[in-house]
Order: sequence, then C-alpha cells, then structure tokens
Amino acid sequence: MLDIKIIGGTVIDGTGAASTRADVGVTDGRIVAVGDVPDDARRVIDATDLVVAPGFIDLHTHYDAQAFWDGTLSPSPLHGVTTVMAGNCGFSIAPLTGVDGGEVRADDADYLMRMLARVEGMPLESLQQGVPWNWGTSAEYFDMLDGTLMPNAGFMVGHSALRRVVMHDDASERAATADEIAQMATLLRRGLAAGGMGFTSTWSTSHNDHRGRPVPSRAATKDELLALCSVVSEFPGTQLEFIPAVGQFSDDTFRLMGAMSAAANRPLNWNLLQVYAQNWDLVQHQLAGFDIAAAEGGRVLALTLPDTFRLRLNFTSGFILDILHGWDTLMALPVDEKIRQLRDPVTRAEWNRLAQSTEGTQRAIANWAGYWVLETFSDEWKPYEGRIIGEIARELGREAWDVLVDIVLADGLRTVIANQDRGQDDATWSRRVEVWRDHRAVVGASDAGAHLDMIDSFAYSTTLLARAVRERELLPMEEAVHYLTGAPAALYGLHERGRIAVGLCADLQVFDPSTIGPGPVAMKFDLPGGAGRVYGEAIGVHHVMVNGVPCVEQGELLSARPGKLLRSGADTHTVLVRE
Repeated sequence: MLDIKIIGGTVIDGTGAASTRADVGVTDGRIVAVGDVPDDARRVIDATDLVVAPGFIDLHTHYDAQAFWDGTLSPSPLHGVTTVMAGNCGFSIAPLTGVDGGEVRADDADYLMRMLARVEGMPLESLQQGVPWNWGTSAEYFDMLDGTLMPNAGFMVGHSALRRVVMHDDASERAATADEIAQMATLLRRGLAAGGMGFTSTWSTSHNDHRGRPVPSRAATKDELLALCSVVSEFPGTQLEFIPAVGQFSDDTFRLMGAMSAAANRPLNWNLLQVYAQNWDLVQHQLAGFDIAAAEGGRVLALTLPDTFRLRLNFTSGFILDILHGWDTLMALPVDEKIRQLRDPVTRAEWNRLAQSTEGTQRAIANWAGYWVLETFSDEWKPYEGRIIGEIARELGREAWDVLVDIVLADGLRTVIANQDRGQDDATWSRRVEVWRDHRAVVGASDAGAHLDMIDSFAYSTTLLARAVRERELLPMEEAVHYLTGAPAALYGLHERGRIAVGLCADLQVFDPSTIGPGPVAMKFDLPGGAGRVYGEAIGVHHVMVNGVPCVEQGELLSARPGKLLRSGADTHTVLVRE
C-alpha cells in the first residue's frame, strides 16, 4: 500500500517538458509511481484542476540562525519551497573555533553575531535569545540542525567566519599571512568534509560590520580567495557563491570570478542581477561577464531575482544606506549620536553632501525625493504616510532631504522609507523572461531569513508564477516551474530533487494555477525577544510535501520536520566546469 497517492492532477515534472494528466504515488519518502496508479494508499489527495509539481529550490537564503528558533524556515515552505541553501555571502555562523579546537572564543562568537545582525538585518535580541552559539566546528553545527527542519537544507562554509576564527580582531584589518591562509584552508576542508555545500564570500562595499568596518572577507586578497577556492576542488558535489561588488562590474571583476571558478573547477553564481526594462544595457553588460570569466577557465552565472527587489530602509540599521560615500561610518554610530548629528544643521548638511558625492549608480540611493514614507510613528507626520517624499517637500516648500530628516527625527530614527516599485510594467517582465532563458543566469536570490525588516523577496517563486505566467502569459507554466526546480537542482547537483520521476525524493507540491501568487505582506512580531519581521503567506498553494511527509496544508504549516540536512557528495553530485 502506498503512503500517499495524488490523483487527477496535471503533473509538471520540473524538466520543462509538457505537462501530463497523471497520478503520483509516494512510499517511504520516494516517488514510486507516475501515471495510472491503481494501488491503494493510506491517504489520497485529490488534485483535480490543480498542478502537481516538484518543490521549489531556493539557492540563496540566510536561514543559518533562524533554523534554531523556527525549524519551519517560514515563510518559504508556504510558497512551495522544499529545499534551501544557506550560509551565503560568506556569512555562515560556523565554524566558531580555529584549527586547534578548544573552547569557543566569546569575542569571536559575539563578533559574528553582531556582524550578522548588522549586515543581514537580523534583530540582535533574536540572535542573542534564539541561538545557542555553543558549537565549535562546522560539523557540530550541521549535526545540531540535522533532523530539526521542515524543508531540506544545505549550508555553505562562509569566508568571514573562517577569517574571524583564525585572525580574530585582525580579520577586517589586513591581508592574511601564508600560515593564516593555510589555517583557513584547513577549516574549510573540515567543513566540506562534514558536508558543507561549498564556499561563499563577499567583496561588496554594502557589507560592513556593526562597527562600520568592512566584514572580514573584504580584507582578503585575490590569492587568498583562489587558495580557498582550490580547496573546494578537492570535494565532490560542492559549489561557489560570491558577491564581488555593487553596481556595474569591471572586466577585472569578471576575470577574478572566472579564476575562482577555474581554481575550484565548479560553477560560481554571483548575487544579484536585477532586471528592468530601463536598465537593459546594464543587464547585458553583467551577463557578458560570462564570456570574460570563461576565458579564465570558469563558469560564472548571474543569480537573478524574478521580481523587484523592494527595499524598506531605515536610519537605525542603515543597511543599503551605508553604500553611500562615507555613510558606512555614519550608520555605525549609536542612535543617540545619529540623532544629535541630524539635529545640527551643519552636520545634517554634511551628511547630505557626502551622500550626493557618491559616484556611479549607487548615487541613486540618495535620491531622497523618490522614496515614499511607508511607515511613520509620530502624530505630526502620520498624515503623510504613504506619500512620496518629493511630493511632500514640494507641498511644504522645502528640500526633500530636510523633510526626510525631520520625519526621521520625530520617529527616533524608526521611520521606514521604501523605494518606488518601478518593475511591474509589461516591458520589464518580458525582459526578465529573456534573462531566465539565458544560459548565463539562474533564478533565485530570495535572501530569505535576512533583512527581516526590509524585504519580501521570500515570495519570489509564487510571484514568478503569478506575474509572468498567470497574469501576463509570457511563458508556459512548465517552463516557469523548471526555472524554480530542475534548473537550480542541476546547477547544484541535487540529483534526487527538483524533478518528478520514479525513484526520486518526494519533494512535491500541489497548487492552483488559476490563483497561485504571493499574499499580502505585513509585519509579524514572532521572533525571539519580541522582534518583528516582514512576513507574507502564499495564495493557491494547497499542499507541500518534503520527503513524502505533508508539511503545508491549505496554507497552514504543520508540525512535521522531515527535512534532510543535505551534505555535499552524499546528496549532490559534482558539477564540473571542465572534465
């Protein structure tokens, strides 16, 4: 007898092939039959008029800490996600001890915790109260989470953690010695041997720690990066992920990523390619880096978010704002000092002068008139909530910067401003489909688990299906599902997931193609310490199963925790750049 039989559904198998009307049988966590399935089952799910598809695979999350207080890794499973990859951008939270082991140094654990709070927007009180910080090695970290999660999860080994536990306070200050690089390589080797999914790092100027200094990996030399990438080549089923810069990349940046990929003999995906009709020239420039990297012997893919990267910004955390010239130091100041400087007309003007002196595309961050006031907390400015700052300034006969600062001061820096979503026009969605179809890009970049007060990109999968397939009919559902399932599985060598076929793991979902989409987004105050996060459920996702176990029913998370802690080599095969 089967455990579960899904009957009458339209099966989309994740390969991009045409859909078929078929039943799906599941036993012991595996798909055992697809087609006419006469066998009886302990449970039958009627999927008439619904789609049966593989669970979605999210290659870029930051669930490393949330995994301890929320084993569901919500809200991802609500959006059909059954497999996630974490530890990206160099920001894993293991290892916590160096090559000699021993006790965890409190200052190193504290640094990584505060760095994560700053650079990935996780409330510090939640990290302090919800995470034990008592593992030493990457292997111990993996073992602590194994068997506790709803979706399957793989964890990368991050560069900043390696640097910190080897170099301590010097990690953000200088180049590593040969001996220190050798120690990092040893720790990386141990992490990959324990099942780490690969190596991640960042050189992005947007990544600064809680002191306003660059995160540790930004102090690494090219030689250090290449030495660590070469370690990856020793372990089967591994990957590379990297954030090299902000804005338009130089040819040298593409050559660096090509050399990193060649050293590891593994694909490298970089984060993040945003696509709009208005920035098509930039998109083409970034994709062309594939060929520059190929000349170095590498395979370098752009990770592209299939939606607008909507930002909710504030002057308390200051993330993204700290990309502006000189603002990395300003955003690291205590709240009281920020308020004092913004009240003073001289220093207030100096802040704006620094912001406007920013060069390149990042200067657009300082277009204060273009933001809208998403949330304000003062009676004086509450009537202006939901309006564009430039419009408010014109109405009051003042400069946009001064109006913004007055609102921010009245709120004690808690004001939430948001960029205008200029990415919902038909031309932009058509361009996005072109990029998904390009061999130089892969769909992903949710950042789920990070920037909890700032972004809603955790819903990228249901958004893609709703906006591009259901509403605009820009591509068939079969093709769209492939970009969310079979394609990321193939890139990461997840040979038992991302497709519906006999013998594969039963990571499955059942959704309504006529209604699927992201639900409303609001703040939810359910984190340790009472902190809040941007949260949104899905519409039209009826059932989600992980390894054959029901996890989501009619939009509700169940109690099951059947997710597998994925380990490189065991759960992945090697995807080579060259044979």
